[in-house]
Amino acid sequence: MKKNINLENPYKGINLKDYHIEKRRLQLELLNIQQEVVNKGQRMCIIFDGRDAAGKGSTILRFTEKLMPKYYRIVELGIPTPKESKWWFHRYEKQLPKKGEIVFFDRSWYNRALIEPTMGYCTQQQYEYFMKKVLKWEHKLIDGGLKLVKFYLSVDIDQQLVRFHERLADPLKFWKFSENDLYARKKWEKYTKYKNQMFMHTSSDKSPWITVNSNSKIEARLNCMLYVVRLYRDEKFVPLTGVDVSNQYSVEVDGVLFEELNSLQYETLKQLVGRKSKR
Repeated sequence: MKKNINLENPYKGINLKDYHIEKRRLQLELLNIQQEVVNKGQRMCIIFDGRDAAGKGSTILRFTEKLMPKYYRIVELGIPTPKESKWWFHRYEKQLPKKGEIVFFDRSWYNRALIEPTMGYCTQQQYEYFMKKVLKWEHKLIDGGLKLVKFYLSVDIDQQLVRFHERLADPLKFWKFSENDLYARKKWEKYTKYKNQMFMHTSSDKSPWITVNSNSKIEARLNCMLYVVRLYRDEKFVPLTGVDVSNQYSVEVDGVLFEELNSLQYETLKQLVGRKSKR
């Protein structure tokens, strides 16, 4: 088995201004990736797993912020029915992307390798069957043309608690917290054991786990986007080297060149030039 890939972090300590500039650069490349997926009828699946409050949902939102809504879906499945629990892979096969579509999973079929055995939501037999079959299932999908990326967002125990407190204190985020989060927290070491087993037995050359330190949400978001951009768009993409893509216009007024304008500034000056030419 191939070891999971631990991403390096070129964004360590990034400030908010540079974060927004880099996020926009990466989102432009992600939009180009989506256009290729649509034009070539490809199928792409990006999954995000990790503990509660690891930043899965917020990372997906940054991925999709500038994408064409018609050609992507976000899948976040609830508690499985007894039938879905029995036919585990089929539950997720129904949600996989169609041609020309990207699907993002906020938690994936790997619930059966992580939270379900930790919390006792599945039997030992169900867990062992999943661990035995999952890579063969993924390899078959990949051989059939599916582009699959598996992210695991890793948050430490102290940072998770900070985020729980933030949720409880925020009237717009309190609903994200439940008592079950605290119950799962008490099983931290048991979850860690299953996580390590998952990495050991379900990472391969075709389908590696990509582990991302998510103690800083903004760094994790950029690192995930950077990995996808390098994998499917530009393997030589260099972080933090571009100009703000919103400031790439220039115009000359009365012999003076105005550069690095945003679109609003550019249009305003163009109108001024137009009025002058009519006099």
